[in-house]
Amino acid sequence: MNKESNSYTFIFAIVMVVIVAVLLSFTAISLKPIQLKNIEIEKKKNILSSVHIPNTVSDAEKKYEKYIVKELIVSSDGKAVEGDAFDIDMKEELSKPLDERKLPLLEAQLETGETYYIIPLRGTGLWGPIWGYVSLKNDLNTIYGVNFDHEGETPGLGAEITKTYFQEQFKNKTLFDENHQFVSISAVKGAKSLTEHQIDAISGATITSRGVANMIHDCISGYLNYFKTINK
Repeated sequence: MNKESNSYTFIFAIVMVVIVAVLLSFTAISLKPIQLKNIEIEKKKNILSSVHIPNTVSDAEKKYEKYIVKELIVSSDGKAVEGDAFDIDMKEELSKPLDERKLPLLEAQLETGETYYIIPLRGTGLWGPIWGYVSLKNDLNTIYGVNFDHEGETPGLGAEITKTYFQEQFKNKTLFDENHQFVSISAVKGAKSLTEHQIDAISGATITSRGVANMIHDCISGYLNYFKTINK
């Protein structure tokens, strides 16, 4: 074949595209298990962080097995549901009507013997999805810890939800008022003093801060009937 011809150039280009496509597909398939494992470890790290357990990539799995003593799924009417709680896709579940959702709930038991309940969260910030975990003390009212992340919030503004100073505000805040009504947590801007149900919104990122507060309210509200079964 004439290497100077258009046909040769065309065929050569097609062959190279096919070869590159095959190599990329093979690489993607080969790396898929590693990628999934990294996602699993990162998820376990975040869960542990919500109950203030220091962890690294190398020890997250071991600590998860030690401290997370129960994984369960509940429905909004307070009943247990069969399935794998760890693999629940919150984005998918939150797209369903409340009465059709499968809600994961994790129980952690620390070396002190205290039990904490961990709830996955997902909501919307200013520019896109936000997510995380909130852990509750045994009274199912007091927040023990949180862990938040985001997809595309602005660095120095909405992205500050990942910072310790913002997340520490939630510790020991309460979800129910003195009449045992669920009021959750609200983000307020410029308040001189905060109640036990309020946190200070990030300066310049009020929408994202309130998105975090709304996320906590909307996600926890699905567990209220199950909380009643625990508190009986």
